Amino acid sequence: MTGIRDTTTESGVDARTTGRALAALRILFGLIYLSNAFAKLVDVSDFRIGPIGANLIARDAARSILQSAAQDTWLPPLGAFYDNVVLPNWAFFSPFLIVAEFAIGLGLLFGVATRLAALGGLALIGPIWLMMLDEGHYLWVYPVELFPLLILAVVPAGRVLGLDRVLAARFHGRWPF
Repeated sequence: MTGIRDTTTESGVDARTTGRALAALRILFGLIYLSNAFAKLVDVSDFRIGPIGANLIARDAARSILQSAAQDTWLPPLGAFYDNVVLPNWAFFSPFLIVAEFAIGLGLLFGVATRLAALGGLALIGPIWLMMLDEGHYLWVYPVELFPLLILAVVPAGRVLGLDRVLAARFHGRWPF
């Protein structure tokens, strides 16, 4: 059903189980990107569902994170790009960020162009991590987001429980995602 035959290894882990685990990771990251895109769209960062509260990154918080990273970075050229291009043109880049996060989220959630969606996620948060690498508390916070996206960019995780499987069959296995 998933397009992966049972190839159990000596460790007892088969390809189907691994594929489903990566699909679960992909779907989780899709939900994360969709929820943050929604938070930016409605410009609300605090959400409550009964006793459960959540904090997401709304537009002002995203701008503040970029501003802080650009001003305090150990990579002046990258900081200058954000200071001189992105932040002064936030009226353009804020909606661009929302659309990008929705596209990444939908791609990961539904397994469509999964590798491209993961690369998009890396392109959004990678530069911020690089700029803030000299800040001790960010050393492991961003890799928690970066490493799974890197795995999803390498492994065709959309071919299990995703539409990339259908597209790969339609393109006779030449679907690159």
